[in-house]
Amino acid sequence: MEKEANPHFEDFLFDWNQKFQFLVGGYGSSKSYHVALKIILKLLSEKRTALVVREVNDTHKDSTFSLFSEIIEELGLLDDTGKKKVARGKVRAKESPYGFKFYNGSKIIFRGMDKPEKLKSINNISLIWLEECSEIKYEGFKELIGRLRHPTMKLHMILSTNPVGEENWTFKHFFKDEQNDRYVLEDEELYKERTIVIGDTYYHHSTADDNLFLPDSYIAQLDELKEYDPDLYRIARKGRFGINGVRVLPQFEVLPHDEVMEEIKKVSKPLFKNGMDFGFVESYNALVRMAVDLKTQTLYIYWQYYKRGMTDDRTALELQDLKKVIIKGDSAEPKTIAFFQQNGFRMVATRKFPGSRIQYTKKVKRFKRIVCSKDCPDVIRELKHLTFKTDKDGTIIEDEFNIDPHTLSAIWYGLDDVEVRNLKNAI
Repeated sequence: MEKEANPHFEDFLFDWNQKFQFLVGGYGSSKSYHVALKIILKLLSEKRTALVVREVNDTHKDSTFSLFSEIIEELGLLDDTGKKKVARGKVRAKESPYGFKFYNGSKIIFRGMDKPEKLKSINNISLIWLEECSEIKYEGFKELIGRLRHPTMKLHMILSTNPVGEENWTFKHFFKDEQNDRYVLEDEELYKERTIVIGDTYYHHSTADDNLFLPDSYIAQLDELKEYDPDLYRIARKGRFGINGVRVLPQFEVLPHDEVMEEIKKVSKPLFKNGMDFGFVESYNALVRMAVDLKTQTLYIYWQYYKRGMTDDRTALELQDLKKVIIKGDSAEPKTIAFFQQNGFRMVATRKFPGSRIQYTKKVKRFKRIVCSKDCPDVIRELKHLTFKTDKDGTIIEDEFNIDPHTLSAIWYGLDDVEVRNLKNAI
C-alpha cells in the first residue's frame, strides 16, 4: 500500500509521542487530509475506536466522513462486498449513523456536540479528532477529554482548525491567556518553527504552500485577499491567529497594577471617575474606576467590579467602601440609582440621548493611550479584542460590537462629563 503525502506532514503521520496534537493552518494546507490519513494508518495497525467530532453532527457528511471515504477508496481499502464480515485488510463504510469498521475490529465513530446525549453511550475511546475545534465550545473540549479513556491503550486527541481570533479558547488554551496570566507558547514562535513540542502537546503549523497538490490558481486567489480582505488573508493565506475585524480600541494596553498606579501618581491633576452599568440575569453589574490625564490624553483603568445575579441590596453591601465617591450610572435604571442613593451612595444618572452610544465610543477612542491594570481581568477580556460589527456590505456599525461590553458602558457613564480633545480621523 502506497500513498504520497506532503513533505511537511510526513513526520506528523507517524508521530504518536504526545497525548495532544494541535494543528493550525490556512486554507488548502491539507491538514485535515493528513489527520484523516494518520488515523486510518493507526487503526489499521492497532485495534482502536476513534471518535471524530464536529460542533454540528450534520456537517460530517460532506466533510470528515467524505474525506475518510475518499482516502480509504484511494488506498484500495474499501469493502463493498456486502458480506456480513469485513473482508480481510479492508474497511467498510456505513451511513446510519456515519462510521467505518475495519477488518481488525477498529472503528471510526462520528458525532456532533449539538447532540451530546449520543456521546454518553460511547466507551473505550482511545483516539479523538476535533475537526474545526475552534467552533466547539471550551466546555465541550473539556468534556471530550473525560470521554478519552481506555484501560490499556495510550490516549490521543488531535485538534485541527483554521486560526480565528485570539479571544477563542483554542488560542487561550494552547498559546496564552493574558486575562488569567497563563502562558504556554508564543504563536509567532510556531509560525517560525512550523512544528514544536511543549510538554504533552505537539504543535503543527501549515499553509497552502505546504500542499504540493494545490493548483497555482487556488494560491493566487488566496493572495488576492490581501488587497480587499486583510483579516481573511491572515487567516486563509498565512494561517495565523489575530483580531478579526476593526478593533474599537487599538490603543488599549495592559500593565501590572503597581505600574498603573505609579503612572497615575505622576499625573499632575488627574481626574478620578467611576462608572457603573447595571445587570442581573444575563447582563452584569460592571463598575469601573478610572483616572484621566487630559494633558497626555491617557485613560487609566485601575479597578473593576463585575458580577451578575446580584440583587441591589447585595451589590450595595459589597460596594459600601465606595459611598464617598461619585458614581455615574445608567439613567435607564432610575429605580436602581434611587436605591443606591437611599443607601448613602453618591450615585447620579448619566446623560443619554439619541446617538449617545456612538458619541461616547468616539470619546473613548480619542484617548491616545488606554492603560488597564492586570487586576481588571473582565475589562481586559471585553475591551482588548473588542471589534465593531459590520453590515452586509462590510461597513462598520459604529454603535454595535462583536460582544456586549458591559465594562465599556461603565466607562461611557463614568466619563460623561469629561471632554477629550478631538483628533482627526477618530471614528
